[in-house]
Amino acid sequence: MKGERRGRRRGEQAMVPRAEFESYYGRPVIKPPSWSATDIAGYFFLGGLAGAGSVLAAAAQVTGRGRTATALKVSSLAAVSCSAAALVHDLGRPGRFTHMLRVFKPTSPMSMGSWLLSVYGPLAGAAALTAVTGRLPRAGAAATAGAALLGPAVATYTAVLAADTAVPAWHGAHRELPYLFAASATAAAAGMALVAGPPGESAPARCAAALAAAAETAATRAAEQRLGMVAETYREGRAGTLLRNARTLTAAGAAGAVLLGRYRPAAAASGLALLAGSACTRFGVFAAGVASAQDPKYTVVPQREEA
Repeated sequence: MKGERRGRRRGEQAMVPRAEFESYYGRPVIKPPSWSATDIAGYFFLGGLAGAGSVLAAAAQVTGRGRTATALKVSSLAAVSCSAAALVHDLGRPGRFTHMLRVFKPTSPMSMGSWLLSVYGPLAGAAALTAVTGRLPRAGAAATAGAALLGPAVATYTAVLAADTAVPAWHGAHRELPYLFAASATAAAAGMALVAGPPGESAPARCAAALAAAAETAATRAAEQRLGMVAETYREGRAGTLLRNARTLTAAGAAGAVLLGRYRPAAAASGLALLAGSACTRFGVFAAGVASAQDPKYTVVPQREEA
């Protein structure tokens, strides 16, 4: 009899139906980002490549790796120029960017980012121009140092910009997202150094690639742990595919850089893998944010947990 009762208890059905997360007429609780994926995710990637590239360029300059330093300075100028172009394209017209410079508001990531780009861009341009022409070496050294000082902020302020929104996948990871962007930017800059610099000067870039790959993995795991159920947006759909590809490419690029980075073909292939992995990371994080904003369950759950 006891066994039958236990069997019945195990087979009993729940009286309360499983909770379903719905919103008013099935519409998103918050408005999904209206930013263009190509423009803004590309803006995130190119800004990171530029900022981290300036840091590695300054380090290469100090350690006597002149060809690598010049290549990174030129690539940083190209990256920040394309990054600004992508931002302006998303805004619709150049005047909207200049209008943001009318106000200096330290509490606004958008305002500070606009001013940051406005100061960093000319410094990156001066550093690249003096390196290519060989003229005004003192001015070039000062510009290189200035760009390197602003480089970390350029590489990571877009993470603060995204986390400052109500998008669950971004705001919920506001502590880890800057570290993730910094690691991804470092991997991209190391990849650029491997592609554009001579193999004989690639030792620091190969070391940076390995450290960046490890840091990116750690930051991603920490973000997913903090996000809880919202972390599903980092594992599923388009974002999941992009981020899995990012991990594979970054790991392969870092391994190739460490083991075979002294050989030109292998160094170039590893560098391209690191660049592609960094791009996939930025586009994947962007896609995860859009997915989390569109699904009501990711915006309703945090409110219930707090209650």
